[in-house]
Amino acid sequence: MTDEHSISTDDRTADVWGERTPFAAGAPWPSRVDTHLTVPADRVERWVPSACVLCSNGCGLDIAVADGEIVGVRGRAEDRVNHGRLGPKGLYGWQANRSADRLTRPLLRVGGELRPVDWETAMGAVVDRSKAVLAEHGPLAMAFYTSGQLFAEEYYAQALIARGGIGTPHLDGNTRLCTATAEWALIETFGSDGDPGSYTDVDLCDTLLLVGHNVAETQTVLWARMLDRLHGPDRPALVVIDPRRTPTAAEADVHLAVRPGTNVAVLNALLHELISNDWIDRAFLDDHTTGFAQLEQVTADYPAEKAAEICGVEADRIREAARIIGTGRRLVSTVLQGVYQSHQATAAAVQVNNINLVRGMIGRPGATVFQMNGQPTAENTREAGADGSLPAYLNWQNDDHVQRLADAWNLDPLRIPHWSPPTHAMEIFRYCENGTIRFLWVTGTNPAVSLPELHRIRSIYGSDRLFLVVSDAFPTETTALADVVLPAALWGEKTGCFTNADRTVHLSHQAVAPPGEARSDFDTFLDYARRMDLTDRDGKPLLPWHGPEDAWTDFTALTRGRPCDQSALTYDRLRSGGGIQWPCTDRAPDGTERLYTDHVFPTAADRCEDYGHDLTSGAQYEADDYKAQDPAGRAVIKTAHYLPPHEQTDDTYPFHLTTGRTVHHWHTRTKTARSPELQRAAPEMWVELHPEDAAHLGIAEGDRVRVASRRGSIEAPALLRGHRRGVVFAPFHYGYFDAADPGRHRRAANELTRTEWDPVSKQPILKVTPVSVTPLGTAGPEDTPEGPR
Repeated sequence: MTDEHSISTDDRTADVWGERTPFAAGAPWPSRVDTHLTVPADRVERWVPSACVLCSNGCGLDIAVADGEIVGVRGRAEDRVNHGRLGPKGLYGWQANRSADRLTRPLLRVGGELRPVDWETAMGAVVDRSKAVLAEHGPLAMAFYTSGQLFAEEYYAQALIARGGIGTPHLDGNTRLCTATAEWALIETFGSDGDPGSYTDVDLCDTLLLVGHNVAETQTVLWARMLDRLHGPDRPALVVIDPRRTPTAAEADVHLAVRPGTNVAVLNALLHELISNDWIDRAFLDDHTTGFAQLEQVTADYPAEKAAEICGVEADRIREAARIIGTGRRLVSTVLQGVYQSHQATAAAVQVNNINLVRGMIGRPGATVFQMNGQPTAENTREAGADGSLPAYLNWQNDDHVQRLADAWNLDPLRIPHWSPPTHAMEIFRYCENGTIRFLWVTGTNPAVSLPELHRIRSIYGSDRLFLVVSDAFPTETTALADVVLPAALWGEKTGCFTNADRTVHLSHQAVAPPGEARSDFDTFLDYARRMDLTDRDGKPLLPWHGPEDAWTDFTALTRGRPCDQSALTYDRLRSGGGIQWPCTDRAPDGTERLYTDHVFPTAADRCEDYGHDLTSGAQYEADDYKAQDPAGRAVIKTAHYLPPHEQTDDTYPFHLTTGRTVHHWHTRTKTARSPELQRAAPEMWVELHPEDAAHLGIAEGDRVRVASRRGSIEAPALLRGHRRGVVFAPFHYGYFDAADPGRHRRAANELTRTEWDPVSKQPILKVTPVSVTPLGTAGPEDTPEGPR
């Protein structure tokens, strides 16, 4: 192996995972340093340590700088996450920073049009409206909707402003759309958020179970790690549950291509097989869990034949998958959007936790479950309290926890909203719709493309009674609806910390100055707090910080003794460069590779992050009920029966639409469409059909089709690569900012999806939408998209 090499653009948009470096269980994953520069190497003036922010893997990299600009990146060989590798988005996505259409001045809507103004005028408008809304309607008329791509320090500032300063519970992140279910599945089972395992468990396992997780396209470097094991001398067995034959599923020993919306049924059947064949660790269950008897009772109703009928897969394939899972010695299970954005999301994700628990596969090398994240800093929204939780995994129902937060912020605890759960995003938008919320600040996300039922979202955001502030780096479909637009600095233009899916924290250093008048969101929040005169109970500034390191110091102090303890994780320690996993404490200054190695879980009533829910109804458990049956450090096994999706197919809408991500783009393409290599690789919207469904409708490869639901329709070329009849797939990335006719809303997949969410995680259901498909006409060869590679 060479220590460092640069791979051509064409190679890494087509050869997504790069060359194989197979290795055996327990051996170190070989390093491979991937590099992409837009200038000769000798022109690079300095390399600035950072990590990639274009998926949840958190790959360590260095930013190349020349003449005050970012000119490339290279993977960092010593980083524990990626060992030098970078995926296509990591290699090329940074070029969006240099896009000619970056927002460089604030914009204010005047006479119906957005016009450039100075920061004083823009912030004056934001603050004047904030004060007016507070005076007339109170704090419950104020709301904030943030991202999964800011830094921890920025989320913590938002949480302090919203929950402590304004006194509103209406703060959530776009992580509600991608990994809210990850958070709640972990809380329901283990008592706290935070994935228990380490990516090094992939290096050690002998069995992989990937449920609704197309890791090959969503986390390309993690898939490269898995591929190197799968192509190594002692290949782990691989079971994949996914309606589509993704590149991940193509490698599987058993692929269960279930009918969309039936995850709970197939997982209950797998658990039934494990229990009935005695492929379980009864001593572990007796000593370290509670609730197994109910699981055994419920799953007894799901023999393989029944699940096969519900899910549309063969009973023998279910049994074979269970045999692989049940006889392996070291099981790593992973879960992502195929569960989180589907029907009965939390119930299904919890059943995956249960598979690992009944096998006793937790807290030891090569044995864990990953409730994966989708975004690079999704974990930080949860840790810092910028989603539907309090900072430091504190429990809003626990008065002692709220008092601890109030003491840290020097506030009266009654000032911090905790009379009910923090408001989730879908409820925030409903309040905007009915006029209860009059001020909404959207930061670093594009909900006018990413949210379900887009015609409704455009109507809400375009309402005269809602004052909409948007912080972003680019003009988007959402900034077009705003009253004020604030130009934001991007990654590489500011400093801050972020945590990946296996709890590895990186410090990303500022490499270059932001363009024009763009500012970091951290600086904007400090400015807002100062102008709003937000103070603590002694009259001192509520946000007393001068820079992000000050905020980080306060945040990590708050985490002391909590499951996400980062009290010893200083900027100086993080500058060492290789990434450090929390908990990071005085007793574990180098971090902690795995949680729960003693099989004691943070489920005790005085420690847990939440008292949990009924998985079927979403009913919140009360403190007294929880304390009466205190798990006291044991993992909680919960279960649920399968229920069919609420919206069913029929003669008018006979197909199931499932939406998702593809390898070359990220979210709504605000960054990746501005990377020449990534945009060339996937320039246009497309939909995927099964060839037999297409033939029945008279549709050929590349023909334009109309896909319609009960809410709207889209038009796109068809790719005849579907694996399961009756299933239509559409990527959700494509909106209208670069469309030929941006006012014609026939491109975004979320024109079709509906406003419905999981009862526990409150995550929107985007993968079970009944649709019709109609041919529109024959396309020429130049109109036929390549789709995913």
